[in-house]
Amino acid sequence: MAINFTKCSCLRISQRFDVVSANIASYYNQTIQWETKFKYLGIHTVCSRGFKCSLTAAKRTFYRAANAVFRKIGGRSFEDVVLQLMRSKCMPALLYGSEACPLRLSDYSSIDFAVNRFYEIVQSEYLRNCYLLSHAI
Repeated sequence: MAINFTKCSCLRISQRFDVVSANIASYYNQTIQWETKFKYLGIHTVCSRGFKCSLTAAKRTFYRAANAVFRKIGGRSFEDVVLQLMRSKCMPALLYGSEACPLRLSDYSSIDFAVNRFYEIVQSEYLRNCYLLSHAI
């Protein structure tokens, strides 16, 4: 079985994650490059002292889904519809892969900020109360 070296990369997760290492060479003189981050199955992993995932792509997808919802409904819909669309379209984009990644307190704050920003845009007291009562996250 042949290895495709253009799609391979190395990522260091240890105390010495920031040390520059030599590239790994194969028998055929092809090398595997060291990377600072990679994406596998939609989860973005970054090099650090421990296993860490980046939420920037997930937040970007969440904001893209929220903007698509607003573009379609245009603020003319009932609060229940907006809340259901939020749960079915936007939240899965934000929380995808969060079970596989150890989240830190700052990651939880970042997710909470993204969701709270959505409700600030909607500016509906009813939706904010629904969010607080339903524990959407």
